Amino acid sequence: MSLRSTRLAAAILATLLGASSLAGCGDAGSDGPTLTVYSGRNEGLVKPLLDKAEKAIGAKVNVRYGDTAALAGQISEEGDSSPADVFFSQDAGALGALSTAGRLDKLPQGVLDTAAEQWKAADGTWVATSLRTRVVVYDPQQVTEAELPKGIDDLLDPKWKGKVGFAPSNASWQAFVTAIRVLRGEDGAKTWLEKFKANEPQKFENNIKIRDAVDEGKLPLGLMNHYYWFEKAHQVGIDKMRAKLHYIKGDDPGSLVNAAGVGVLKSSKHKDLANKFAEFLMSAESQQYFADKTAEYPVRAGITTTEHKLVPLNELQPPNLKLADLQSLPKTAELLRQVGLL
Repeated sequence: MSLRSTRLAAAILATLLGASSLAGCGDAGSDGPTLTVYSGRNEGLVKPLLDKAEKAIGAKVNVRYGDTAALAGQISEEGDSSPADVFFSQDAGALGALSTAGRLDKLPQGVLDTAAEQWKAADGTWVATSLRTRVVVYDPQQVTEAELPKGIDDLLDPKWKGKVGFAPSNASWQAFVTAIRVLRGEDGAKTWLEKFKANEPQKFENNIKIRDAVDEGKLPLGLMNHYYWFEKAHQVGIDKMRAKLHYIKGDDPGSLVNAAGVGVLKSSKHKDLANKFAEFLMSAESQQYFADKTAEYPVRAGITTTEHKLVPLNELQPPNLKLADLQSLPKTAELLRQVGLL
């Protein structure tokens, strides 16, 4: 992410306002209506799937890729004039923030019924499409298994000074910090962040760069989502990977299970198509794609993968909170700015 994008994301998370408007992002064309999707999900990960959406919904799909926080703010600023019909978010917190702001409509019951209760909004305005867990990626040539952190407080040990990588502008990091706020309160979260900053962690632009730095032996530890490791392992082979994954357990914020998800805008002029798009993301075909191609955990029951050896979801021991609890992203951004980590 560029410096401009980083600043933009920070401002958006604080106010859900303040981005420049978009132009030319989809309207009815000569061949019929065009569904406009704002996607915070990485184009390289989901474009092959979204390319199939046109056939599934019977209409042209125009996808605007970008940073999740920036796109959420864009939707908020555009208001009822937003060209977006659908928000496909990298993070449940951004969906929750838009839902609280009244920007999302209730999804069809058939779409909501695909996911378990903890993976959707209580008011039905968004639903998780796939799940991922926070992990510690580490270089076994620099870190022994006995040294691996059992919880996030272990990362505050002086022995890790300057040796932990994180991506401050990434939605998954901000959701992780939000989880700390929910679980430990504002004062507890601030104390942890201040101590974490004092330990001089290394800032990276995104999770991929953290993964690669560890895999190349340039960084001992990094905080990221699990599927980035599996993506590279699938490309080059596990035997070619130097980096390994460590899963923090025991109801710790470091084991947060977060989600990508989808919501339909109240202002959409193509509600039927938007709902069909959401239905497509929850279909067996799409859920299998998430399991096999992006190495995420599907939310639809009965979907498994033979492509990746994921730790079973029921063994992860995530903290006891619902994804809906992660919607207070503006407060998280404000806290991160106060501490000096954003």
